[in-house]
Amino acid sequence: MRHLSTRTAIDKAFALALGLKAIDALGEAAGGLWLLLIDPRWLQGWAAAFFAPELREDPHDFLATHILHGVAQFRPHAMLFAAAYLLSHGVAKLVVVVEIVRGRRWAYPGLIALTALFAAYQLYRMAVAGLTPGYLALTLFDLAIIALTVVEYAKLRSHPRQPRRAPPCHDRRD
Repeated sequence: MRHLSTRTAIDKAFALALGLKAIDALGEAAGGLWLLLIDPRWLQGWAAAFFAPELREDPHDFLATHILHGVAQFRPHAMLFAAAYLLSHGVAKLVVVVEIVRGRRWAYPGLIALTALFAAYQLYRMAVAGLTPGYLALTLFDLAIIALTVVEYAKLRSHPRQPRRAPPCHDRRD
C-alpha cells in the first residue's frame, strides 16, 4: 500500500479497514458469480443432504433448520437479484479500494458515496425485514469505513498535491 500512510492509529485502522473491505469485495463478487451458476433446486438438495445427519440427531437444531428454511425460500428471481447485488457491490468496492491504494483522490469520495448507498439500502432492509445480526454488523462496519474515509480524505486534501516534476534534462553542449 504505497500511497497509504500508517503513521497514526487512524491511518492504521483505515489501512486495515481497506484490506477487510477488499477481502469482503472479493468474497461478494465470488458469491455473486456462484449464485449465477447454480440452480436453486440444486442448492436446496445439497443443503438437505448436508444437514440430514444433524437433523436426524436433533430435529430441532437451530442452525440447520434456519438454513434449510432460508434455502427453501430461494427462487430464481431472488437468486438473480442476490447475484446482481453481490457482484455489483463486490466489483464496485474492489475498484474504489484498489484506486485508493493506487493514490487516486477521486476514489475517496467514491468509496464514501458507494458505501453510504449500500448502508442506506441495508438500513432500509432492516426496517422492512427486521433487524438481523449480520446486516447490523455489516452496516456498522460500513459506517466506520465512511467515517475513516472522511478523516483520511480530509487529511489528504489538507496537503496540496505536489506537482509532478519533469525528469532532469541533461543537455550536454560540447
